[in-house]
Amino acid sequence: MNSTRLLRLATDLIVIFLGLFSLTSPFFFTQARDIDNQAAAFPIMVSLIILLCLMIVIFEAQTSLLDSKMIAFLAVLTAINAGLRFLENAIPGPGGFSPIFFLIILSGYYFGSRIGFLVGAMTLLVSAIITGGIGPWLPGQMITAGWVGQSAIILTFLVDKFAWRGKPVEIILLSGFGGLWGILYGVIMNLWFWPFLGAGAGQTFSHTAGALENLQRYVAYYLATSLVWDITRTVGNILIISIMTTSVLKVFQRFKQRFSFQIQG
Repeated sequence: MNSTRLLRLATDLIVIFLGLFSLTSPFFFTQARDIDNQAAAFPIMVSLIILLCLMIVIFEAQTSLLDSKMIAFLAVLTAINAGLRFLENAIPGPGGFSPIFFLIILSGYYFGSRIGFLVGAMTLLVSAIITGGIGPWLPGQMITAGWVGQSAIILTFLVDKFAWRGKPVEIILLSGFGGLWGILYGVIMNLWFWPFLGAGAGQTFSHTAGALENLQRYVAYYLATSLVWDITRTVGNILIISIMTTSVLKVFQRFKQRFSFQIQG
């Protein structure tokens, strides 16, 4: 394994570690006095994630993945998606519906895992600044949205392996993937505040309970409070990806052909 691949692997591991830390830290700060400690850690976590994004850009700019044109296109994708999230806040849709996930998924699917991560994480950061949605939830949102784009590389592997590109099964896979993340995004994002809640009986986090019991408590909480909300996000993702995939991928293909650079996962 050459140094470039090692550095990419290290970057991916850092992404996973930061994400897990930002999302599981509430389980270690569940006392009332520790809520202030978690709030104090918020700017540190956001700064680390932004630094990570800059590291990815700087590192990949030395390879064939990112050049000045791709960096500009990345900024355009982020701006478009942040604008969509602004509209989502200005004109709320039903439940957890959000129009931002299809571009994050398609970016990761077509341009690779690191571009997908950057589009996801930076979309949430820029949109939070625009809409005033900056708070202790932001690190988890940035990392989780980044994971959405990063994980789309799995579909790239499957589609290329079985020569499904341009076939109906490609859109079916992407739509199903978007639907799955419609649920997963809500499941993951609840973790940042669930340990602090005084929810109904059998739905709160307990230090004295084992991991399995706490998992059962979380499932009960999620089913009672979030499932219907997240189903609307799932349905929205499936519909938007089903409708927009062909057109958006054509735009990506034209950009790739016009500016002629090599895509790496």
